[in-house]
Amino acid sequence: MSFDTDAWLERRRLARRLNWWRSLAVLAVVALFLGALYWIDPGNVIQRRQDHVARFEIEGIITQNDWWMEKLQEIEEDDRARALIVYINSPGGSTYGGEALFTALRRVAEKKPTVAVIGTLGASAGYMAAIAADRVFARETSLTGSIGVLFQTAEFSQLLAKLGIGAESIASGELKDEPSPIKPLSPAGREQIRRMVMETHEWFVNLVAERRQMPREKVAELADGRVYSGRLAAENGLIDALGGVEEARRWLAQSHGIPSELPLRDVPPEPPRDGWEALAGRAASMVFGKSLLPERLKLDGLVSVWHPE
Repeated sequence: MSFDTDAWLERRRLARRLNWWRSLAVLAVVALFLGALYWIDPGNVIQRRQDHVARFEIEGIITQNDWWMEKLQEIEEDDRARALIVYINSPGGSTYGGEALFTALRRVAEKKPTVAVIGTLGASAGYMAAIAADRVFARETSLTGSIGVLFQTAEFSQLLAKLGIGAESIASGELKDEPSPIKPLSPAGREQIRRMVMETHEWFVNLVAERRQMPREKVAELADGRVYSGRLAAENGLIDALGGVEEARRWLAQSHGIPSELPLRDVPPEPPRDGWEALAGRAASMVFGKSLLPERLKLDGLVSVWHPE
């Protein structure tokens, strides 16, 4: 009898120990599953199932960016995203990239409240993106504006001549090889590029006048390429009010009934990277800091950017 009791107690201990290890294994599997979800989607899949305010960050040089377009479309179609806050810290970029970003943001704004918050810098194409929102905030010391377009090129014919290097170009038309790095820009080529720049500049000015509901003549006076502090931009009507993300949340609550208690969900600004790619990216960031040189090398054609040098 004593032997049976001891065996029974031993089996109970083994069963409890087995259940403990089973519970631990289940918890480990759940933790691994949740970790995998976060690894696959840094934006947090679980949180995306809740009502929230999306926060989308535009930083650095603006170029054609398919990832941004994809994420903005997701926000547009996500019924759980009650509003969008666009945080901008950019000197601008290509006019094409700015226009594409403006159009994508307008599509979101047509379906849900959209607010732009300008950080340290939101100029040129960065400002173009900001005015796609229903309301624009900036700090007093933010830099914004720089409404304008430029085209830059380089010509090395004199240097080539000094080095004894000759270069030739055969083109199908008078303006086909304008501008060219191997010969000076002709008067006809210069005039053609000037007309193209001014045409795009007029489009930019009209866009600002329409979105900011300002007389075109006033916008034209402001659109000489200069940047404005947030305070001056507010005085001139280029932005709506001074503030940051907190003020944007307050405006959403007061104007659209979007509760301030809703979680703010950051949308990944770039595709998730792993392994050596992520390690190399972090190393480059440590070495070069906030240098925009690699991004500026991508720019081609007409650009709307402040201080491109």
